[in-house]
Order: sequence, then C-alpha cells, then structure tokens
Amino acid sequence: MIQIAIVEDEINYQEQLIEFLHQYEKERNENIAIETYSDGDEIVENYQAQFDIILMDVQMGLMDGMSAAEEIRKVDSEVVIIFITNMPQYAIKGYAVDALDYVLKPISYFQFSQRLNRAIDRMRKRETNYITIKVKSGIKRIKVSDIFYVENQEHYLHFTTEEGEFMASGAMKDLEKQLSDYHFFRGHRGYLINLEHVEGMKGNDVIVKGKELPVSRTKRKAFMEALSKHWGETLK
Repeated sequence: MIQIAIVEDEINYQEQLIEFLHQYEKERNENIAIETYSDGDEIVENYQAQFDIILMDVQMGLMDGMSAAEEIRKVDSEVVIIFITNMPQYAIKGYAVDALDYVLKPISYFQFSQRLNRAIDRMRKRETNYITIKVKSGIKRIKVSDIFYVENQEHYLHFTTEEGEFMASGAMKDLEKQLSDYHFFRGHRGYLINLEHVEGMKGNDVIVKGKELPVSRTKRKAFMEALSKHWGETLK
C-alpha cells in the first residue's frame, strides 16, 4: 500500500489528482491510499511521518507549500515531496527542502505519471532501510544500517547512531521484533546490537564503535554463532 497525501486548495485540481492516481493505480496494478488536505497547515498539524509521497501545491492561503514542506522535513527526512504549481520559479526552490520534482499546472496525465514513477522508485529504494521512532520533539526516521546499538534505559530506548544519540519511547521487545529481518542481536536484556558495527570481543564484552557492551552468559554462544554467520556472509 502506497500512502499518498494531496495538499491542494483548489478543488478542481484536487479532484484531478485523485482521478490521475486512480488511473495510475489501475494501469500499474498498484494499491494507493489517498488523503486530501486543503492547506499546508492541515497536513503539518499532528504530522506523524505517515505518508510515502506528498503532492504539495506551492501557493495556498494559510500556509504555503514551501513552508509546510520545511515543517515536515523537521520530523520526516524521507517522505517524497512533489510540488504542484503554475509558477516554475517557485518549484525550483523546492530543492532546498529536498523535493523530488514538480508538476506544472495545467496538469497532464503523462507528465504526472512520469513524476509519480520517479517518486515510487525512490520510495521503494528507501522503505526497507528505515525505521520511525518517537522522540521528544516528535517523529524521527533513522537509517537501520546507521544504528550502532540500542540501550534500554528506564522505560526509554537510547539509540546510538551514526547521526548521534536519541532517546525514544517504546519497548525493547517491540524494537527487537521490528528489526528481526536485519542483523541485530540482543546479547543482553539491556542492549540490542547491530552486528554490522561489531569490531570484536573483549572477554565477555562485545566492542561496538569502541564501546564495550556486555553479553550475558546465557546468550554468549548464540551471539557468537550469529556474529560468525554475519561475518561469514559479509566476507562472501
């Protein structure tokens, strides 16, 4: 299911985009869920990084598309944004908020479908590589391969990543399940370790980016097997 938001204050263009999406859905055998907003402030309010693609009108009454995109980028660095506009000089500024492309009004289906192809391609290259976590400031997406390890700290999860350190709400068991398709191992009840970043062992501890993390006695054998398997796969 592809989650797409349409942010457009002109009802005729809103309806046209919905019609184009349904046509695209049938032609490409895709499954698309659509939500519509009539102004930038509507999508920004309570935004939860829930969309894969946003079709954003540039000129709107209360909050223009560029301002809305700036607010969205504060909590969601990965959603694909395409601007809809009749003024290309505004759309070019979209690169400042990492917009993928723009569609000029009046909108043709061919032009629109080509942009949507690119958006879906980008979305699918990214979608399996990121997780979304709840931080104090809102929602943040983190690249899975950038996570070094996660520590359970008094009902919070402390992420140590390439980008920095983040505190998030959630349960370690749920995160462990979420990352089960990746190379993570819970060698201790307090730590979930990304095997990609393991540098070696020191006694009963594992070294991750220079940090010594404990591996419990009961998990040591299984941890070493998982690490050996991962290193073996990496060396192939």
